[in-house]
Amino acid sequence: MFLQEMLRLEGRGGYSGGCALCSKTGSESMFACNNCFGGEQLCRACILASHARHPLHIIKKWNGTYYESTTLKDIGLRVQLGHSPSSTCCNPERAFNDSFTIIDTTGIQAVSLDFCNCEEALSHSQQLLCVSWFPATSTRPQTAATFRVLRQFHIISLESKISAYEYYNSLARLIDNTGLVDIKNRYEAFLRMSREWRHLKMLKRAGRGHVPDGITLTSEGECAVLCPACPHPGINIPSNPNATDKRWLYALFVAINANFRLKRKKVSKDSVDPSLSQGWAYFVDETVYKRTCQSHLAVNMADTKSHQGLSATGVGTVDCARHNMKLPGGVGDLQKGEKYVNMDYLFCSAMWYNLVNDVNVSYDIACQWSKHLSERLKTRLDMLPSSLSEKKLTFFVPKFHLPAHIDKCQTTFSFNFIPGVGRTDGEAPERGWANINPVASSTKEMGPGARRDILDDHFGHSNWKKVTSLRLALLSKLKVAISKQAEFLNALEDLEEGIKSSKSEELTKWRNQVKEWENDRTKPNPYERQGNPLTMAAVQLELAREEAEDLMRNNSTALHDVCSASVLISAGLELEDQQRRLRCEKAGLGVHHTDHQESQLILQSNTLQRCIDSWVKLQHLFLPSLASQRAKSPGDDDSIIPPDAYKLMLPSEICRSIPCDERLQRVEWKLRYSQGLDALQTIRSNLRAQSCILKFKDRNLRGQGANTRARNTLKVIQARIDAAANRYDDAHKALYRLAPLLKENGVWSSVLRPLNRQDIRAMSDLLWGETEGTRKLSWIWCAGGAADGEDEAILEDMRIEWCKARARAQRWSEEVELLLEEMRRTLVFLQWDAARWEERGKSITSADKVIAAGHHAYAHRQANIRYSLAERCHLSWSPTMELAKKMDHEWRDVLMDEIKDLAGDKMQVENGLDEHVIRD
Repeated sequence: MFLQEMLRLEGRGGYSGGCALCSKTGSESMFACNNCFGGEQLCRACILASHARHPLHIIKKWNGTYYESTTLKDIGLRVQLGHSPSSTCCNPERAFNDSFTIIDTTGIQAVSLDFCNCEEALSHSQQLLCVSWFPATSTRPQTAATFRVLRQFHIISLESKISAYEYYNSLARLIDNTGLVDIKNRYEAFLRMSREWRHLKMLKRAGRGHVPDGITLTSEGECAVLCPACPHPGINIPSNPNATDKRWLYALFVAINANFRLKRKKVSKDSVDPSLSQGWAYFVDETVYKRTCQSHLAVNMADTKSHQGLSATGVGTVDCARHNMKLPGGVGDLQKGEKYVNMDYLFCSAMWYNLVNDVNVSYDIACQWSKHLSERLKTRLDMLPSSLSEKKLTFFVPKFHLPAHIDKCQTTFSFNFIPGVGRTDGEAPERGWANINPVASSTKEMGPGARRDILDDHFGHSNWKKVTSLRLALLSKLKVAISKQAEFLNALEDLEEGIKSSKSEELTKWRNQVKEWENDRTKPNPYERQGNPLTMAAVQLELAREEAEDLMRNNSTALHDVCSASVLISAGLELEDQQRRLRCEKAGLGVHHTDHQESQLILQSNTLQRCIDSWVKLQHLFLPSLASQRAKSPGDDDSIIPPDAYKLMLPSEICRSIPCDERLQRVEWKLRYSQGLDALQTIRSNLRAQSCILKFKDRNLRGQGANTRARNTLKVIQARIDAAANRYDDAHKALYRLAPLLKENGVWSSVLRPLNRQDIRAMSDLLWGETEGTRKLSWIWCAGGAADGEDEAILEDMRIEWCKARARAQRWSEEVELLLEEMRRTLVFLQWDAARWEERGKSITSADKVIAAGHHAYAHRQANIRYSLAERCHLSWSPTMELAKKMDHEWRDVLMDEIKDLAGDKMQVENGLDEHVIRD
């Protein structure tokens, strides 16, 4: 049906009569418009009259058989500029232009123009601009593009990264897709107009049209879109934030990065293709930048293979690390890769536009780049005015890049461990490259000025999109941060409870140590291992000793002559453990086992059978009813039941079916409880050994032989972990059955929880989807006894993990405060920006009242946009902000002693509380 309707429109579509307006007949003179609604057929006179105000519509003519393409110009339409469409010029002989080309969203077509040439007539360019047609040149224009097509291409290119060549050819194809019509090539003119359009839109949005001589007096970075959530002294934070109690809340987060996809070939040069702006937005002023940087680069060295034919190998950028916005003056070309001199200049340039004294700097090579930075700036960039010497700089390595660094860097430069940074990850530039990289295919062929202008426009568009999306972005982050804050504070409390039970003095010592390191980084780092790492030889020795003990236990088959209840149950648990070992040995017996292996297994089975027989006789003394119960069971011939499958019928197994002495139940309860704790300790010690072996193997072992031996050792460790997990499961099930009979409260279940497979993991292991800042320790490391004993290695592991758990809780608490502060800053900034636009609208003094009215209208429209953004943000954020402020302040009290020294400030606890916190 759809196809039939599309074909119907190829004909006259039911309009077999005359003109739809004047009823004039004559099919050979009927016309229809592709752009008007309804597709009605009109005669020549009516189509010209109805399109006097729509001169760029595409029309078609019915030739008696089908519709053929034609133009309004061909059937006589003339466009009058400077007058109404119905009026004429008083000096028409000098106004006619019959070969004017217009580029519009409907296509590329020729029109007949009548310019006004009266005495008070405007220039031809101005007459075109008055009807929203952008002239290709300011003198005797022959081509123009409509504002509509320039705006459409502008938005489409920013969103889809389509090139001007592709877009222009698509417009040409709209007119003719057969190649039978010759269309004038105005591609170069379109390139020029679209570039000028971008530049003028940037100046317009920056308010330069509202300032006398605004364009010529534009300063560097003035046309950049600023981040409302970042601190701007005197605008949304105090002019002197150093005097405030929570100085860390007003720090600026920046991220430095380089993109080697945005390269440029050696085509054209600055003298031929200069930028329309000189560092007015994001790119630095190339004149000073190149003179400073190239004087310190070996620019005359032979080109490397990757640099051949390139004028710029990429771009370096400085971004807002928390909101992913390019900073003014923070972008520049790289001549020979990511050299220090380039990144030093860009960093100083970006910092010149922001007066914040505390700056957190994220850079993937910050550990090396930060060394001797001040000395380099003094010797290399003495031409660049900078107040960096007065700033407090803290350096970080982005979280995704951090694992590639050495262990020392992974703690010293980590966002996870240094106070005052919340949940910042420093990877903001990497997210932006995915959006800008598609434009590289076209910008690499451009001249230097055009490329910088285009990239500036893309960066500005990206910044504005971030501004408009802050409402949802910050709200989403705050909701997550509130829940995570509670979650990780509770996790920290659970861990501390497990440590306090036996090592409360150690916990106090660790707390003092981590505070000292946060205030002074020269102190010993509590996140680093201080002792010697466990070696493979030490682990193998420990395993050999355990194997010797196991052999001794397996060969001991005699029971006590004088048997008490505790001895009976203890022996039963030992037999249960031997059954598990025997089942494991059988499972590991391969299909092609040897006779020796099978004989050894039979001997173990026989030994176990004799032990069980002896133990059952003693058990029947304590529980005579068991003898009759076993006799009544279907499989009363015990010899046919393998010893590893024989049911021992301990009190926990028969408590619901056979009367049992409570003393026996109580004895088993105590033994099972200790068995569960012992199994957890075995799991923890073997997990620690497993982690050490894996690290040792990855860093030190090479070759098949060494790796095979290491894998065999890991198999032994894993077998011990599995055996201990099975022993724990049996103990937990027995306790679960005995608890109601012995009226045990639920305290035991908080210590010995159900053990899932994902709970059996090392301290440093992550579950799928977890990161260092979101992971939680498995409960087995928080259970009672985890920090027991005097093993220094285990205590050191517990110290490191406690420090990390504390850091996670602090970072999420900081994140809540940072987000609340960023929301406040955003609202204040938008209100300030709106007021600034209102002042611009009031300050217009142009003698031309028409132009002044336009200035006034635009300024108030921009002010209203910002007021509306602020209002929507306030309405969206208010409920969640109030919730965050009314959270249980006991959590804040727990960590107030910890947080009071954030960012190195020595503040009093009571001064560290905001007024709204004290009030709540």
